[in-house]
Amino acid sequence: MNRRRLLEALGAATAVGLAGCARSADGGGGSDDSGNGAGDSGSGAGTEGEGASPDESGEVVRGPRGEVELPVPAEEIDEVVGENDIPAITRPVFGPDWSDAEYDLADEDRVVGVVRAGEARAYPLPILDWHEVVNDTLGGPLLVTYCPLCGSGVTAERRVDGEETTFGVSGKLWRSDLVMYDEATESLWSQILGTAIRGPRTGDRLSLVPSTITTWGQWRTDHPETRVLLPPPDSGTVVPSAPRNYGIDPYAGYDDSDDIGVSPTNEFDDDRLHPKTRVVGVAVEDAAKAYPFGRVAETGVVNDRVGDLPVVVAAGAGETLSAFDRHVDGEALEFEPAGEDRMRADGSTWTRSSGVAVDGPYEGSRLDDAARVSTEFWFAWLNFHPDTTVYGE
Repeated sequence: MNRRRLLEALGAATAVGLAGCARSADGGGGSDDSGNGAGDSGSGAGTEGEGASPDESGEVVRGPRGEVELPVPAEEIDEVVGENDIPAITRPVFGPDWSDAEYDLADEDRVVGVVRAGEARAYPLPILDWHEVVNDTLGGPLLVTYCPLCGSGVTAERRVDGEETTFGVSGKLWRSDLVMYDEATESLWSQILGTAIRGPRTGDRLSLVPSTITTWGQWRTDHPETRVLLPPPDSGTVVPSAPRNYGIDPYAGYDDSDDIGVSPTNEFDDDRLHPKTRVVGVAVEDAAKAYPFGRVAETGVVNDRVGDLPVVVAAGAGETLSAFDRHVDGEALEFEPAGEDRMRADGSTWTRSSGVAVDGPYEGSRLDDAARVSTEFWFAWLNFHPDTTVYGE
């Protein structure tokens, strides 16, 4: 399966609508269900870390994704298609379901789910497979991203150097992962790292926002009042593009194959797990550990430690896989299963998907995420953590 050819085909579909078009800076518009996308203002914290000027080099970023020397050399970045050939969504529109859309959204279709400012929204992978980046506003500027090649979902505040901006798809890959750009500075950003890897903001880190990857049916069960992103043409993109068939998976078969990214020279020589096993990874300064869905699902809830960090990892309905810090009010709690999609600790019941207490003394509180990425393929985690251990081994 030639993934490079597939991405080039995605780009060609976009190019049909690009003739004579410059990049759009319009972030407004939409219907009454619009997410008030890239051009709308909002409040929220800025990015983390200090930026680096373009000519600085040799900076080493240390943190929960290991060590990376920045800026990343240009020769390490693969240019697969052109900038905006995979067009980011900049004017998102939402509805209660897809009943008025041309395509069906099935209960088993997967979504990236976000709850912020008391509102739940779902971003279906049938859209993200084609567009990869959504510029939204929900409790402030919000960036929702998904890399189909790495199976990785990352959400963050849509700000660079404290200022709201719009993100797009650069057409480049680094370690097989989506590389984004921001319109304000044209810096390049690693999706999985949430960090600028080249350009004026090299070394800056996005402020992450909790999210979950689960099925549409399970997300709707957990959040009955949720809104869901509608596919174009209801939602608008950064540049005009040819129509897509959101009822077809452009990556069909990839998740089950041995292919790694788009390059036929990519090799995988770790036999602990299949490269496309879905894992949630937890990393601290001196340790990293991957939790495969199948092994966690055997008990449903796993209490563990990664380095000095006590974590609870939970597998639930809709193939949800989440990892949380077990600390609540300074105490590390011990969790146990409570039904298919709940867990209990210290008199409260918590959702496995989002770590929210729904009753008892901790009702309304939320566990801190222990993972920076919702879930990802095993090979993608290993690309950044070659010394990782695996739960169950």
